[in-house]
Amino acid sequence: MPRTKEKKNYQVFIKQIEALSKVANLITSGLYLEELLRLIVNVTAEIMNSKISSLMLLDPGKKELAVRATQSISEAYNKKPNLKLGEGIAGLVAKENKPICVLDVKKDERYLNRDIAVKEGLCSLASVPLAVKGRVIGVLNCYTSKKHKFSKHEMDILTALANQAAVAIENAELDLRVRSAEEALTTRKLIERAKDILSSEANILPLQAYRLIQKQSMDTRKSMREIAEAIILAKDIKEKKT
Repeated sequence: MPRTKEKKNYQVFIKQIEALSKVANLITSGLYLEELLRLIVNVTAEIMNSKISSLMLLDPGKKELAVRATQSISEAYNKKPNLKLGEGIAGLVAKENKPICVLDVKKDERYLNRDIAVKEGLCSLASVPLAVKGRVIGVLNCYTSKKHKFSKHEMDILTALANQAAVAIENAELDLRVRSAEEALTTRKLIERAKDILSSEANILPLQAYRLIQKQSMDTRKSMREIAEAIILAKDIKEKKT
């Protein structure tokens, strides 16, 4: 019997190490943010044996937490309203940058969605902050269907997962901002080129050409980039024919 228990503990330990390694690899994965968030909650749910694992990200401007990923198929849970910083369990975790464990969310007055907890059969909760260099960017939540007192070891594992996940999310958001900036620069260059082509071809001022592109964009409900690309393509085809 002791050997069986030893073997089981060893297998759990290996599973936890593999999970931590998997999340650590996400840091440089280059995945898009939504894919990354889904992977994080799936790995967390698996390693913590949780009924629902969810990840909430903080909107610094609104100071609100929103559910951005969960492996739950519960529509009620997935459409939970945003939480203000300091509101509810997750809001407190984000505000104080400290984990909170609740034995039964249905009986804890701090938990704001007790009706959803009853409907979905949620009981115990472990909620940990997602923080990068002391700055909270969100919260990682794990729910069980039965009363469960989270051990120090479990909280250490969950905190380690959250720490690595936070860095991966920060990197993904940085990549997104860089890509957005690059896209914006490319779009500006295309519109400038299309404006010059239109100005030259129609013998009008550059500002008039820009307004024509803008009007065509509004009339056709296409982006100015799409209009610009069409003008450039037409010019290229015309040049090839001549």
